[in-house]
Amino acid sequence: MDTELLIVGGGPGGYVAAIRAGQTGLDVTLVEKEAYGGTCLNTGCIPSKAFISATDIAHRAREASRMGIDADPSVDMTRLVRWKDGVVRRLTKGVESLCEGAGVTLREGRAEFIADDAVRVVGQDSSETEVSFENAIIATGSRPVEIPGFAFDGESVLSSADAFELESVPERLVVVGAGYIGMELATVFGKLGCDVVVLEQLPNALPGYEEDVTDVVVSRAESVGVEFHFEHGATGWKQHDSGVRVLAEDGAGEERAFDAERCLVAVGREPVTETVNLGVLGVDTDDNGFIETDDRTATSAESVFAVGDVAGEPMLAHAAFHEGEVAARAAAGEPATLDDRVIPAAVFTDPEIATVGMTEAAAREAGFEPVVGQMPLRASGRASTLDEREGFVRVVASEDGVIRGGQIVAPEASELIAELTLAVEHELTLAELAATVHVHPTLSEAVHEAVLGAGGESIHY
Repeated sequence: MDTELLIVGGGPGGYVAAIRAGQTGLDVTLVEKEAYGGTCLNTGCIPSKAFISATDIAHRAREASRMGIDADPSVDMTRLVRWKDGVVRRLTKGVESLCEGAGVTLREGRAEFIADDAVRVVGQDSSETEVSFENAIIATGSRPVEIPGFAFDGESVLSSADAFELESVPERLVVVGAGYIGMELATVFGKLGCDVVVLEQLPNALPGYEEDVTDVVVSRAESVGVEFHFEHGATGWKQHDSGVRVLAEDGAGEERAFDAERCLVAVGREPVTETVNLGVLGVDTDDNGFIETDDRTATSAESVFAVGDVAGEPMLAHAAFHEGEVAARAAAGEPATLDDRVIPAAVFTDPEIATVGMTEAAAREAGFEPVVGQMPLRASGRASTLDEREGFVRVVASEDGVIRGGQIVAPEASELIAELTLAVEHELTLAELAATVHVHPTLSEAVHEAVLGAGGESIHY
């Protein structure tokens, strides 16, 4: 079998590349060994947001007595998982349909390179097919990192994917890692009534975010019963009674033990490359195994591109979408580069965190004299009607008024950041956003007020 463009991996980077390449007229073959949509759709972004949405409904109902609403809803995990699976199936089928609609040939199986212009596809029934190609895109994604002594078994030691298949809520859960996955799931299970203990080796949660941003999220997590132990590195575990005993070493070198029903490990992700036989291609990787690429997503091997998590940071689905489009156009011979696009980031904690561009400290390091405006949610009428008074919107501009970045910790922060992303991407000014009328009463007014505040002209704060 011959194809003009071979794509290995049907996650966000791979399937977007396939669709876009098909639209350009290329003959495209997409090989996926597990499920179309990749980690994001099947065991990551979508399942986690389904769990977050469901548990938020139950939690808000329980906490709504001050609004005159008295309720104590229960969550049936079996039905929740069934609903989540239905959402995933529908979206997975949608990805397949979109690919087929773009003329993409879909092949299920594991692809391994056997030459610089050919792969062997091994099907689930062990059948083998060779496919020769002119160009290839590697989009094999990433998987959860296993730390020494904590091999995932789906029972005592869980990965994030395992957590979305639980048939009951653990009475007590130890979460190793306070990054975005650990924080999202710790909050979810806390709202489900589970006693959650989070062990984090670093001094703070969500490394990479400013402390005043993470403080809001940690405080909210504590309010639903999540217990944090920072500067505690997990060293091992053993069976104990009907559950596990997780051992950890604190900052003073003292060993502590934490008993729980299960242990969830969420300490990061690593690239999936060992199955594709990269050595045949001579593709360069960095010290952590991620494939090195240039601004066209091209690798060191001629006619081979790499996109998504396998190509390293930022390991975000929307970054993979963009990289997939660039790779497809580059493979089609069209001019296409990443162009240092601004990539926003979001954490779906409670409240959500979303950031884009520079922080105040980063702007100063870049040689700017930053101008900062901030609007606390407690001054927002819409936030008050949502009973959400914690958090803020912050806007960072350079001394000439050009917006350079923003940080939001608020309900729907992942939606609110779009306006600031557009502003940073196109170098809009504080004056231009200040002159833009925002609907009242909305959370987006907080963005407007932060912009006004940077110029010393805030109305409501």
